[in-house]
Amino acid sequence: MVTHVPAEAHGDERGALLSFLEGERGGIRGALLGLTAQQAASRPSASELSLAGLLKHVAEVEQSWIARARGERPAVTRDESNWHECFVLVGDETVESVLAYWEKVAAETEAFIRSVPSLDDTFPLPEAPWFPPESRVSMRWVMLRLTSEMARHAGHADIIRESLDGATAFELVDRERAS
Repeated sequence: MVTHVPAEAHGDERGALLSFLEGERGGIRGALLGLTAQQAASRPSASELSLAGLLKHVAEVEQSWIARARGERPAVTRDESNWHECFVLVGDETVESVLAYWEKVAAETEAFIRSVPSLDDTFPLPEAPWFPPESRVSMRWVMLRLTSEMARHAGHADIIRESLDGATAFELVDRERAS
């Protein structure tokens, strides 16, 4: 949960955006602190969400948005036939393997955002009923979109974790700092 973005990275707009995104990522990672695989996969609230599933989802979402911003196809294509797999670990996926994947995705996000000539540069939104046709968005927009996505799911993670064992985000931050 503790962010590891160097202090000097906060001084410019890109650094600030990356720092806020990392802070929200930390909330999701921290919610998994000290859990067993079974606890991470459990769904203790009224929601169908688990911490392991949220982890997988946010890693896929981040990778897909940055791929689109680069003009590439996402690594995983989701549609009605496999959407359910977006929120559960399948096959040989583990919390550890998805965390490692997400770490790689986060590093690629930072490298890409730092390399674009301008945060005003744009790319096309994918065709979807919830996006206006033929719309373009900026690199700044994608960073804000990713941060809002992570923040939403960090909140979900807080509720799920507290439902599991009563641990709150503040307690988990203290635990992480103590270790």
